Amino acid sequence: MKAVGAAGALSIARPYQAAAKIIGGFNSEIRFSSQYIELALSSIAPEFVSLNVDGLGKGMPGANILGSGKSTRGYRAFVSDSHSGRRIEYYPAAARSDSPPAWTFELSGSRMLLTSNWSTELAPPRIVFHFDLKQVHSTVLGLFRPDRLLALPALMHFPGQGSLRLISSVPDAGLTYTSSRTKGNQSRYDETAMLSLPAASAEHRRVVYTLDVTAIHPKIPGIEGDARFDSFRRNWLNVLQVNPTIRALANNTASDTCAFCYYEYADIAGLTPPLAEGLAASDLVQQTLDRILAGEKAYGMPGYGPYPSVSSDTYPSMIIAAATCVRGGGRDAWLNQNYSGIRSWAEAMLAADTDGDGLIKYSVSGNSDVWKFNRDGSPQFRPSNWWDDLGFGHEDAYANALAYRALQNMANMAKRVGRPADAADYRAAAKKLRAAYGKCFLDPATGILAGWRSADGHLHDYYFLWVNGIAIHYGLIEHEQANVIMDKLMAKMKEVGYHNFSLGLPGNLVSVVLKDCANMHGVARWGCGSKSDNSDGFQIYENGGATGSFAFFTLAALYDLGRKAEADKILFPMLDAYGKRAFEGTDVHGYSADWKMWDGTFKGYEGYLVDNYYALLAVPLRQSQMRAIYLGIEA
Repeated sequence: MKAVGAAGALSIARPYQAAAKIIGGFNSEIRFSSQYIELALSSIAPEFVSLNVDGLGKGMPGANILGSGKSTRGYRAFVSDSHSGRRIEYYPAAARSDSPPAWTFELSGSRMLLTSNWSTELAPPRIVFHFDLKQVHSTVLGLFRPDRLLALPALMHFPGQGSLRLISSVPDAGLTYTSSRTKGNQSRYDETAMLSLPAASAEHRRVVYTLDVTAIHPKIPGIEGDARFDSFRRNWLNVLQVNPTIRALANNTASDTCAFCYYEYADIAGLTPPLAEGLAASDLVQQTLDRILAGEKAYGMPGYGPYPSVSSDTYPSMIIAAATCVRGGGRDAWLNQNYSGIRSWAEAMLAADTDGDGLIKYSVSGNSDVWKFNRDGSPQFRPSNWWDDLGFGHEDAYANALAYRALQNMANMAKRVGRPADAADYRAAAKKLRAAYGKCFLDPATGILAGWRSADGHLHDYYFLWVNGIAIHYGLIEHEQANVIMDKLMAKMKEVGYHNFSLGLPGNLVSVVLKDCANMHGVARWGCGSKSDNSDGFQIYENGGATGSFAFFTLAALYDLGRKAEADKILFPMLDAYGKRAFEGTDVHGYSADWKMWDGTFKGYEGYLVDNYYALLAVPLRQSQMRAIYLGIEA
């Protein structure tokens, strides 16, 4: 039995494969589908042409995760089917009849086995996944070796679909994992990512990779079998994206690492089941913190972005992330080794209380019109927190809420390492902060918490949903007053006409005036228009744009207060939108879905922003009394 290969060379079918189908031709593909996997393989090279998964096994394929790569060609594929799946063997076109296949793909149900065999005739090629981040913002979750290769086991995660757990028969296998980002046309970023699996070698003559489809999420009592939560199950890990260039968790696979986001990653990781045997989600958080402890920078610090001093939410975020890692267990040695470094963050945070009233301060006053700009309109320095296009400064209500949690977390870590005096000091500082908090930030004119109090004593209140939400959720506001605040916020949201919760929530319900904008004056693209009242910048980006980012805090506050119906009215449209991947991707103008105007017009820029998925934390909070456990603070 003979067949002419795609390149015209003569190849010989193996006798034991008499029933196999010989595939040839440049345009033909080998397809396989199950309830978990849908893929196409090249017929002329051991390469994936397309791949998508359904981590829940419901036969709901998503978009192709792969882009086109450079084909190795010159191979012949032999395909055989069985009751359990499909087997594809790839031979070099001119291989001898007794040569082993360079690669064998065995596909069945939710599993793929990829086996490479060494040959002295022709070294087999690597298997390369060229991720198409415009289609699906894929990432690979794992730990990096000192040589910058990714160790196994690892987990490939595909937002909207689920994950592929990856292990190798070679215990010390190291994978090449890279990403890049360049500025494209208009607001668009051109992003790429690649994962490469080494083939068999003279040292390892046979290598087997096992890829199992899975959906990793907390097991939440009371929602089993409820399809409304399928998007929660498929997307729980969306917050965790590793940028391999900096070997840290980041805004996405090809974007910046922001230290003031680390607590978000840790909160999700702390509730996540193991990603694989020997790999926990909190390992990724620790890896990210180790980078900072070693002296590296992240966004939110001077030298990594235009910050005159560390942003007010950076140290609290890192402390919370460290405490969450430790609370999961198995990291006492790490804590003992790094306690002094973590303590230095806490001491620097407390040193920012420059007047001794218990509240931390930022080095920029936050006064209106304090913001200075370069000739191109870009800011000379950034505000005090994550919401970095708005003029937060001096005493920041959001950052101080984080600091309150961080101080209690720090006390717990101090106690764990046998430092009772430190623990007492941090608890006292937390108590002092709480006593000062409401007095400083409660706006008597509106009855809600303002975003910040500037150095001139002025309160800057724009009906920030997330500021009030985090203060309530973290226990800085008493229950009765918290309900009054939420009444006012819900009434204001109705008054201004916001109701499409599939978009998430606006950060603020009234426009931030131009003199309190800190980014690109006169450029409405970033929510800073040209009118003094900034009405031409409202609903755009951080100035009232709708987003999943920080919507969690409003949901959490409502659930904490027992206002489940109101919270569900927001949560379930968001879950439906997560299922449709409505918070990622770009439009024809290059604007992305991470921020939208209230009519759904895209106004984001990242293409994929992990903070949009932190709201999924509301699902376990909704179902169980876990507040004190995951926060690590006193009730």
